Amino acid sequence: MGRTIEGRTAGGGRRFALVVSRFNDFVTSRLQRSARQELAMQGVADENVDEIVVPGAFEIPLAARAAAESGRYAAVICLGSVIRGETAHFDFVAGECARGIARVALDTGVPAIFGVLTTDTPQQALARSGGEGGDKGRDAARAALEMADLLDALRRV
Repeated sequence: MGRTIEGRTAGGGRRFALVVSRFNDFVTSRLQRSARQELAMQGVADENVDEIVVPGAFEIPLAARAAAESGRYAAVICLGSVIRGETAHFDFVAGECARGIARVALDTGVPAIFGVLTTDTPQQALARSGGEGGDKGRDAARAALEMADLLDALRRV
C-alpha cells in the first residue's frame, strides 16, 4: 500500500502574497483581514506577507502571475468579490478571474488560491467574508498554507 502525502497548515519560514481587489472593498478588506489573521495564527510573520492591491477581480490573475513568477512566495492568495448585477458583466469577470487564477497555478507551479467571492448580493458577500456564511479569507489562507506545505513534501518524496 502506498503512502498518503498531505500538507499541514504550519506556515513558519514561508512567504505569501495576498493579491487583493480594491473593487467591492467593503468585502475584500474583510477577506484580507481574516487571511492575514489566519496566516499569523499559523506562524507566518507579518513581514513575510506582501499585499498587492489591484483595481478589480479581472486584474487579479496578472498580478498573481507576476508574484508567482518572482520566486519569492510559497503561495499567492487571490482575494476579491464579484457581485452579480443586471448585466452579463458578472459572468465574464468571474469566469475569467477563476480561469486566470487556475492558469497561474498550473503554469508556474506556485499555488494560486481562489479566494474570490462570486455572489448574487452584497449581503451574501458579507455573510461569506466573516459572517454567518463562513470566512473565505481564512479558508483561502488555510488552503495556501496547506498547498505550500504539500508541494514541499512532494519535492522531498
